Amino acid sequence: MSTGFVDQIFVRLKVWIMHFLPPGHDLIASFVSALLNISGVLIVFLTLFAAMSVLERKILGRMQNRYGPNRVGPFGLLQPVADGIKMLIKEDIVPARADKVVHFLAPIIIAAVAMLTLGIIPYGRNMTPLSIDGGILFFFAIGSTTELAVFMAGWGSNNKFSMLGAMRAIAQMVSYELPLIITTLPVVMIVGSLSPDQIVAAQSKYWFVFTPWGLAAFLLFFTSGLVESNRTPFDVPEGESEIVAGHMTEYSGFKYATFFLAEYFGMFAISGLAVTLFLGGWHAPLSILRFVPSYIWFFGKLSILLFVFVWARGTLPRTRVDQVMNFAWKFMLPMAFTCVVSAAVWHYAGRGFFAWIWSLVIIAGVYMTLSILLDTKKKFAPRVYRFAE
Repeated sequence: MSTGFVDQIFVRLKVWIMHFLPPGHDLIASFVSALLNISGVLIVFLTLFAAMSVLERKILGRMQNRYGPNRVGPFGLLQPVADGIKMLIKEDIVPARADKVVHFLAPIIIAAVAMLTLGIIPYGRNMTPLSIDGGILFFFAIGSTTELAVFMAGWGSNNKFSMLGAMRAIAQMVSYELPLIITTLPVVMIVGSLSPDQIVAAQSKYWFVFTPWGLAAFLLFFTSGLVESNRTPFDVPEGESEIVAGHMTEYSGFKYATFFLAEYFGMFAISGLAVTLFLGGWHAPLSILRFVPSYIWFFGKLSILLFVFVWARGTLPRTRVDQVMNFAWKFMLPMAFTCVVSAAVWHYAGRGFFAWIWSLVIIAGVYMTLSILLDTKKKFAPRVYRFAE
């Protein structure tokens, strides 16, 4: 069996299914094609969601020297099934004075938005579910609807904790959406296109992460993705010790599970876009490794980023809300604009060795300047700890 056949096996399967449709019905063919794409994305990522829900707990258990799930099924692998059954049979409790319609629609909207953002990512050669020229713009335009859904959850619950958590989440998400979007601009500038397929094609020889501006933009993008996904150490809106569960406080049962699903789908989407923009998409790291199917490379890179999400959760403490906001406006935003300038210098200097050096000098210079200006050591007196003897 040839390498090309294995690489395009899912594309060929779709073409084979489409052959059974009656000829001359373009509308039906378009509908079936879209349905197949949607079904494929949902099957893959629902499976990945189930796997991540148990793997994350097992990895955290290993990091913290304890057991993860190990009772339900062999090695605890059926834990996602048990969790799903539990969420389905739990009572759906809605506060008496809540806005019933808004309370009901919030989890549906946030899950639908997360699923839509997965549609424009190229998962392999010729394997983009929704291939449009403005795919990057579509991703952020649809993704920004998440803030509306979070506000609906907080407002519709008619609960002070929910509203406080929703406003925290919205302030945090809006603040970090700016560096998230700005760090994609260098890639769009260099490629000259908003199409994810063309961005991946432009990285056939080298990945953008191996340039100074690309590495800085990738780190800023990934950090902003941690915040957008409400993941540790930036899970301030859901600080259990402070505001119970944020905008999800008044949700239970399957509605709560839908929020949980949307959080993971958002994590998959952000990681997938990071792979597309900076890590070469489905391209192999070396030409001699191109015999490996392209989708294997994509999901391999995606798995590494997802592991870093879990790693950060298992090792870093939660930050305060003022620290999160200061970090966004005083450091992330200036560094994001610096990446744009650095990429422009790299491009107009010829993309050679000296362009690489000039780009690095700009990134390092601004970073050192911000480090000096934002030094907080002088703002705090040394602490004296006293212990009972």
